[in-house]
Amino acid sequence: MNRLTRGLTLLLPALVLAVPPVLAQEDPQAALSVVRIEASPSATEVRVGESVPLSFRAYDANGDVVDVPMRMAFPRANVWVEDGYVHGLVAGSYEVTANLVLPADAEGPPAQATATVEVLWPTVSEVEVTRDQGTLYEGTTIRHRAAGLHSDGTRRPDPQVTWRSSDPTVASVNRAGDVTAHSTGPVEITAEIEGVSASVTHEIAPLPAREFRIEASEEVVRTGDVIPFQASARGEDGSQVEDLPVTWSFTYETPVDLETAEGPGQIGDDGRFVADRPGRFTILAQAGPLSDRYVVDVEPREVIQEFVVEGHGRVSEEQTSDFWPWEGHDGRDYAITGTWNADGWAYIWDITDPANLVKTDSVQVNARTVNDVKVSPDGRYAVMTREGASDRVNGLVILDLEDPAHPVIAAEHNDNLTGGVHNTWPEEDYLYALSGGERYIIIDVSDIYNPVNVGEYNHPNSRIHDVMVHNGIAFSAEWNNGVVVVDVGHGGWGGSPENPVFITNYATPGGRTHTVIPYEHESTGRFLVFAGDEVMDRPGMALPGNFDRDPYDPATGQGGRPMQTSGYTHIVDFTDIENPKKIAKYHVPEYGTHNMWIEDDILYQAYFESGVRVVDVSGELKGNLYTQGREIAVFKPFDPAGFLSNAPFTWSAMTYKGRILFSDGNSGLWSARLQPTDPPVS
Repeated sequence: MNRLTRGLTLLLPALVLAVPPVLAQEDPQAALSVVRIEASPSATEVRVGESVPLSFRAYDANGDVVDVPMRMAFPRANVWVEDGYVHGLVAGSYEVTANLVLPADAEGPPAQATATVEVLWPTVSEVEVTRDQGTLYEGTTIRHRAAGLHSDGTRRPDPQVTWRSSDPTVASVNRAGDVTAHSTGPVEITAEIEGVSASVTHEIAPLPAREFRIEASEEVVRTGDVIPFQASARGEDGSQVEDLPVTWSFTYETPVDLETAEGPGQIGDDGRFVADRPGRFTILAQAGPLSDRYVVDVEPREVIQEFVVEGHGRVSEEQTSDFWPWEGHDGRDYAITGTWNADGWAYIWDITDPANLVKTDSVQVNARTVNDVKVSPDGRYAVMTREGASDRVNGLVILDLEDPAHPVIAAEHNDNLTGGVHNTWPEEDYLYALSGGERYIIIDVSDIYNPVNVGEYNHPNSRIHDVMVHNGIAFSAEWNNGVVVVDVGHGGWGGSPENPVFITNYATPGGRTHTVIPYEHESTGRFLVFAGDEVMDRPGMALPGNFDRDPYDPATGQGGRPMQTSGYTHIVDFTDIENPKKIAKYHVPEYGTHNMWIEDDILYQAYFESGVRVVDVSGELKGNLYTQGREIAVFKPFDPAGFLSNAPFTWSAMTYKGRILFSDGNSGLWSARLQPTDPPVS
């Protein structure tokens, strides 16, 4: 398929290198004289948040230094190499490899060298001991927790803690920090991490409670429904005992047809219970010698609907990246799609008829990849990001959508964006654009033909991948630092677009935070953030990943193998925005998440090779939504004529005017809808 002849082209030099970071090579033949590369030093240590020198030099056969560009390979989530330094991000042992960029007709493998980098955590300077609520009475147990703090205030992940009791006959402590009182009297509990310790004291008193009951409002619920259980204790005189620590657990009885079910549910220290499987559950609560039980029957959720595909705008000559729909000034519906590693193309589609998605125009800019495309809420302008430009300027391109079917380039904006722009977020008059994976630049686009930088935010020791603004607060996805929250106009913390002010951040488990969606939860009124991982392999899994993104070549027999990914979506309660708390997750095993959208308490999740997945996120959320029967529909866009044949690789999904739109890396743009189905008949 040829690109449309009405395409708009931004003509610039055409050399694009496939894997950053690397400089454009002025003399490709110079690399042929190189016989070896040396790393200096070949092994080094660096602490998290710090940098040490690391460089590579190329030598010819005479031992002279040859000044040629090199391609660098390193685990970007763990270390970062730039300008002769290596920056430590996550503790561990890693390799940094440099090799040459050879001419296409060169024979033999390029010279390369590898340096070993050991990233160390900062030393622990303080230990902080906390404990669960309640008073430690004789016969009861309270969980204690210890945190190791570095001198900069950051916390050591998963520290090795040694616990001890000053008098085990009064109260003992196990290696998990559970303190159990055996008799009355004073006792001191100490936690030690790397030679630094802290203690808490308890005065053990006799157990005052004599009566103990479990209370709840529901007896029959569905999988995924959260039931708040409460424990009530009273003394001999009938008075309420408010501070009694309670240990929660449950037993499970399967239905006849689910006798092999595993992991049926969970209950927290706060008594909040959720079932993953149908069946009869008995909730147990214990406080010292007192206990009670409560029986609850769990029924299947039954939310499945039919996923009906209405239209497909195939793109098979290259890989599709992001997309964005909007209503044009002419009253028709449009979408723009980007491309990955495809010479900077974006396509304009008329999507008014869901069954007939039609290309109306195309735009080309100087880039290897147009990773992100978005449209302002008023439909006034669109944004194309640029990565891998031949002149290394990159930046972004703003399109005037006055004629939505045939947009024109309003401006090419490169100010402080030369390191590559991966994602953007457009508001009416402000545009938030990522710069070089380090920060986001805030641009005044009230005049789209004359954009002006007005502010920026760069979180310390962080790599950024995504940003979204909600009610004047920016939520950014910053890998190891998780979700970073900044006031950019809300004003509650004194921030504005010209003066962003940091509020808080929440580091998600795994340290691969790739995308964020802030969402006002309709069912509960809570303010949630859905934070998705991006893991382009399968570390530690029996089925490893591969990075083959090329179509099958019948001449060589190479290519045509789909990628495998991993990672999942974390759900974090930000209602108390300065004290966020993770409450649930959506995790499909063996597959990895990408972009997502939420509307009417339904999650539309692009899950790479696992397709687009529609999930019920209504009501209280807890545990893994995948195992709770909350999936409404799943569709994997197999396309025999795709860039990679029959290899789903769903990039983004969102709703638009009652439809589900999604882009797939190997097959283009799709339109679908949900159709209710009758519940299954037993």
